[in-house]
Amino acid sequence: QTLRWMKLRPCLHSVFAAAMLALLNTPVFAQPEITISKDIDVFGWSKPIPVSFSGFSGEVDSVLKTDLIFMGVVSASPDKAQYLVTGSNAGNVQGGVTEKFSKRVVLPVKGYAGGSLRRQAHALADDIAAALTGKAGIAQTRIAFKVEIGGGAREVYVADYDGHGAQAATHDGANLSAPCWAGRSAIYYSSYKFGTPQIFYQNLTTGQRQAVTRFAGSCISPAVSPDGKKLAMILSKSGSPDLYVSDLNGTNLKQLTFTKEDESSPCWSPDSQTLCVVSRDSGKAQLYTVSAMGGAMRRISTAGVPNATEPDWSPDGKWLAFTTLMGGFQICLVKAGGGEAHVLVEGEDPTWAPNSRAIIFCKGRDHGKQLSLLDVPSKQVKDVARILESNSQPSWAK
Repeated sequence: QTLRWMKLRPCLHSVFAAAMLALLNTPVFAQPEITISKDIDVFGWSKPIPVSFSGFSGEVDSVLKTDLIFMGVVSASPDKAQYLVTGSNAGNVQGGVTEKFSKRVVLPVKGYAGGSLRRQAHALADDIAAALTGKAGIAQTRIAFKVEIGGGAREVYVADYDGHGAQAATHDGANLSAPCWAGRSAIYYSSYKFGTPQIFYQNLTTGQRQAVTRFAGSCISPAVSPDGKKLAMILSKSGSPDLYVSDLNGTNLKQLTFTKEDESSPCWSPDSQTLCVVSRDSGKAQLYTVSAMGGAMRRISTAGVPNATEPDWSPDGKWLAFTTLMGGFQICLVKAGGGEAHVLVEGEDPTWAPNSRAIIFCKGRDHGKQLSLLDVPSKQVKDVARILESNSQPSWAK
């Protein structure tokens, strides 16, 4: 037997050598790349996180599901959910969040007290959004907007972000426009109370009000800088409507544009250093940026969209939402530095939510306008209940 093995060993060596030679001469093909799928859409937003709700009923259930749409969380069936939201609204709202498969507690069960069940549901929705997305919720924020009350008069109303609890903030009995927030307890707006449009400041807590401008010509489109230190506005006191900035009380006025054509609708960059404004200096309405300290205007490209008006800068600094007229009014989106514009939905007057994901805008025509909420990544829209005849020009408190 030993003799037989000694005779076979050279043969085995030969077979092994041939196999190794064949292996070395075999072409080596690249291994397929492993792609890790991230839940991010083409614009960079996180895709909606699917959650399943249990234990809630009636208005609380509806409010939670609606609030979370605009914060990147969507209601799903238990088999498709990634997280489970459980709780109740018997007496007061309480709820928590767990990861479905690992049973990891993401948000411990918490009870909410004070105010209506609706307000408690808003607070829970904000906590859920913060736990799942890492961003502060928006369900307890407020909006201001213009309401037509009849007879040519308009007033500023303030409401929860979803339109509930709306109350009149002004009682001018005159035409007014363009309300904007100064922090979360004061507003600016333009009113014809003195004949020509002038800009007013109003404290919503005390009711204190004062005129900030008293110039000849139009004084319109107030916009408060995010740091709360400066006020931008459009004044025609020198003839053509131009962009100006001042301190919040109207002092230290500085002119920023000097074109022969109209400027309109200024908005601020999040760092309060730059303004975006609409100008017709080149003929058509286009977006331009200009330093708040002064200097040359720089045009923002909105490729594919011929006219751009009513810009609003997202709080994260990445996007400009604006209005264009193409058959009808359309809400569009472009990167803050310019580029290809994307049509989102039919409407006008867009303003960003603090989370840089949702937008509130108005749609409809003439005296029948109403406000609507838009989740930008999913393009889901929910109408806000109309107050009196017509609602427009919303501003979201940041």
